[in-house]
Amino acid sequence: MPGRPRVVAGATIDGFTIGAQIHAGGMATLWEATHPDHPGRPLLMKVPRLREGEDPAAIVGFEMEQMILPRLSGPHVPRFVAAAGFERQPYLVMERILGTSLAARLPSLPLAAEEVAAIGARVAEALDSLHRQAVVHLDVKPSNILFRRGTGEAVLVDFGLARHRLLPDLLEEEFRLPYGSAPYMAPEQAMGVRGEPRSDLFALGAVLYQLKTGMLPFGEPQGLKAVRRRIWRDPLPPRALRPTCPPWLQEIILRCLEVDPARRHPTAAQLAFDLRHPDQVALSPRAEKRGRDGWTAVLRRRFDPKARPVFRRPAEEADAVHAPIVAVAVDVAEQSAAMAQVLRAGLGPIMASLPGARVACINVLDLRRAAPEEGENRHVQRLVALRHWAAPLGLPEGRITYHVLEAADPAQALIEYATANRVDHIVMGARADSLRRRLLGSVSAGVAAHAPCTVTVVRPRGVNAGGAEPGRA
Repeated sequence: MPGRPRVVAGATIDGFTIGAQIHAGGMATLWEATHPDHPGRPLLMKVPRLREGEDPAAIVGFEMEQMILPRLSGPHVPRFVAAAGFERQPYLVMERILGTSLAARLPSLPLAAEEVAAIGARVAEALDSLHRQAVVHLDVKPSNILFRRGTGEAVLVDFGLARHRLLPDLLEEEFRLPYGSAPYMAPEQAMGVRGEPRSDLFALGAVLYQLKTGMLPFGEPQGLKAVRRRIWRDPLPPRALRPTCPPWLQEIILRCLEVDPARRHPTAAQLAFDLRHPDQVALSPRAEKRGRDGWTAVLRRRFDPKARPVFRRPAEEADAVHAPIVAVAVDVAEQSAAMAQVLRAGLGPIMASLPGARVACINVLDLRRAAPEEGENRHVQRLVALRHWAAPLGLPEGRITYHVLEAADPAQALIEYATANRVDHIVMGARADSLRRRLLGSVSAGVAAHAPCTVTVVRPRGVNAGGAEPGRA
């Protein structure tokens, strides 16, 4: 996009002066920053990578973090300062946490049981604060856990994979594959459930296992199939690796790593209590285990449907987020001004008939077209175009979301989105008649024929011979 400022040390963006680069990750870079309105306060600017070919999930995750972080408060999260969207230079500015990352302790593993418990209790308290604010982190791992200098309070960072119970979940809506850090991912998360707070307890249990044994409970699996193996194959108990691990700590760790969320601690607060009061931990056979479950039990869990856990979204979350969704398919690449206006006008009566509905603005990036070139990310370009298209609607944040789907079959992509997200109504435009449309069939016809909901197809008067009026399919 023309006019995008360069993010380099010494540059100034919206009043923020960029300092040294702190970290360069695969999805974003982190920079020191200062601002005259925040004198003496260390700030951190997070900038997503926007080159063509970057994982679209990284861009969507950045959008999620921009939505979630401003809604969080308390000592266990970085304080939000400012954000900018993709129209020019996207960034997220937050408090820079002065302290150490838990990842810095990994070279000195294993740790003493008392230290493991003290660290775990602080992280569990941070998770409890987060869960009370309707957020599940879903990426708890050592590098995302910091400890404030002076107070030692645990701070959770990086909310790109997080789920806010009261906000649309863009990651779940756009992608069918689960996202997370494989060594720490909970079984239900690997199966696509993103609303379970106890998924964070499983991840913390994996961290505690690592701190005490120096090893990861499930290794470093490559691929989703390997991650899902933890559903039926339990880890080697900590005491089998470190005999000095006390029974109470093994009890806590293995309870966190239970496959069924209902068998874990009910809340992060109760987990923190157990870690701070080991003398009150109720011991079960888990505490004395010295080996994995036998192959008979493993095979039964693997192949017997009655023995497999059934992962469901928590009822509270499902009730909280249930609201009608009106999906509007916008062809930002070829759409005329007249079509854009007709699409926006067509939404009015539909929204009036569905109080509380959310508009999901969707563009499909057709992978059959020309191969991507180096330069500006097409996914980002489409996001910006969708926002410009929707601006005249004047809908507040929370009632409108933006989605760029990548697919070789636009009609099928829209149908799959509508099916997976229980869309109530689809609004889309009909293209002008053309040889390509006659030979291949129209996207609108394909969607109207197979979508699981009502589809309204509109066209400006005079687009085709005879000036057809907007129609409903």
